[in-house]
Amino acid sequence: MSLFVGLMSGTSLDGIDAALVEIADDIDQRPRLIDALCLPLSDALGSALLGLTQASQVSFAELGATESAFCDRQAEAVRRLLARHDLTPEVITAIGSHGQTIEHAPYAAAPFTYQLDNPSRLAELTGCQVVADFRRRDMAAGGQAAPLAPIFHQALFTDPVRTRLILNLGGIANLTRLGPSEASLPVVGFDTGPANLLIDAWHARHRPGPIDEDGRWAASGSIDELLLERLLDEPYFAAAPPKSTGREQFHLGWVEKRLRGDEVPADVQATLAELTAISVAQAAREFIDDGNTDLIVCGGGAHNRHLMQRLATHLPGVTLLRCEDFGWSADWLEAGAFAWLAWRRIHRLPGNLPEVTGASGPRVLGGIYAP
Repeated sequence: MSLFVGLMSGTSLDGIDAALVEIADDIDQRPRLIDALCLPLSDALGSALLGLTQASQVSFAELGATESAFCDRQAEAVRRLLARHDLTPEVITAIGSHGQTIEHAPYAAAPFTYQLDNPSRLAELTGCQVVADFRRRDMAAGGQAAPLAPIFHQALFTDPVRTRLILNLGGIANLTRLGPSEASLPVVGFDTGPANLLIDAWHARHRPGPIDEDGRWAASGSIDELLLERLLDEPYFAAAPPKSTGREQFHLGWVEKRLRGDEVPADVQATLAELTAISVAQAAREFIDDGNTDLIVCGGGAHNRHLMQRLATHLPGVTLLRCEDFGWSADWLEAGAFAWLAWRRIHRLPGNLPEVTGASGPRVLGGIYAP
């Protein structure tokens, strides 16, 4: 058995997730989550990262300072996690660091994806070996570099006879389809569109606090059907996978262009929640095996009671399962995925699924940085 730490900071920009994971050398044995924590970003760091995601150009000084501050926070998350278990850096085989996505442009004339990260500094600060820069190898092979989690979902959740859909509701919603192992179907995985990103941003603009707890504010409003129609008219929703997206595509400016200007804010919130539920449901329906499909929801959106109710309404006949039924919290699946991807890099095993990302073939992902 080996110990790995996975680090993940997603499009929600709410904090750095750190997961301590035990992984056996036996590829068929499922990884085990030992512990995890979320270290919040400071207001200054969160604002700086958000500014970078929205900027058309930045200075090298700003980029470097933000990267250093982000890396310092990553290192603190690792130190706190190890201290909980009286572990020294020497017992950690590697940290798998995703970094913070600043720009993801798989459809550009010269496709690129950029994650703010400094694995050399992280290795120096923690004394641990670091595996980082997972996405660009897939993109170099013609893929979209996202989503990468489906190969981890495959290891955790595949069932011999049931179809399983794994839905991650972070800032962006990602859907993975795992067919029954007996059927030998290819894994399907893609970003369906916004999840918490727009819901959180609209709430932060109009209400105290960064999130709509339990979706209570959305539940208090009425769905604006005409606005919903304009939002769903976005071509991304009808595009076939492989596809991936982020803040570059979905942001408050995108919403504001579709507003009349006289909407009640709570009604807009209700409509944005419905946008997430319907766009996910529309994407999922193609892969539902009637009476034989489980939906496993993870990410922060799994705690939004109103959103979960709307999903259940739009996906009748689908059995909802909890990540906890498989030994994993809904909050730590993505961080766990990057611990597991680091394990695959150390063992020189492919970390992508070409049928998911569109890459020309399996590739070993990530670079290794010694402590």
